[in-house]
Amino acid sequence: MRKTRKSARPFAGFFVYIIERKKRTVEDNAIVELLWARDEAALREIQNKYGGYLYTIANNILGNGEDSGECVNDTYFKAWCSIPPTRPAKLGAYLAAVVRNLAITVFRKRSAQSHGGSQYALSLDELGECVSGGELPEQQAEAGYLSRCINAYLRTLSTEARDIFVCRYFFSDSISDIASYFGAGESKIKSSLFRSRAGLREYLKKEGFNV
Repeated sequence: MRKTRKSARPFAGFFVYIIERKKRTVEDNAIVELLWARDEAALREIQNKYGGYLYTIANNILGNGEDSGECVNDTYFKAWCSIPPTRPAKLGAYLAAVVRNLAITVFRKRSAQSHGGSQYALSLDELGECVSGGELPEQQAEAGYLSRCINAYLRTLSTEARDIFVCRYFFSDSISDIASYFGAGESKIKSSLFRSRAGLREYLKKEGFNV
């Protein structure tokens, strides 16, 4: 399925995962309703529908199975505690953001140690050429103005280029996985990312960043 997929959509890896499981899982709004009713069956449905996907995000960042599994379990617990009062419009995106933030927190705690082949570490190294200037890339990426500038720049890209960028630098997907999502060769993905980073660097210069 992935190798024949041509159209680009936001968060490509996420949508491919959901499409593959759609017929076997409960709809998101039903899961949210179960959470609001404090029905623990919601957690089983989340695990069934999103467990593998959340683990992939965490493991892309951490490169460690045990730590990634703990982040996924913590995501289930946080979803249980936060819904209600939160009612996410897109449950999958909400859970992805939660597990990503948890995994990044773990990543930072062990930042003085070896990153052990983490795709997140590799993607940070790539982005470092765009957002250098004294702080770690992941610290700069949290600054409000920088985030708004990056979002504004992404809106200038083609849909495919933007989706590839998001897969790499938000979800920390590997180059090979992204190539599979888009039915493209790895060289094409690398070229797209290189052009996007170069464009981002020039865009940030114009916005006054020291890059």
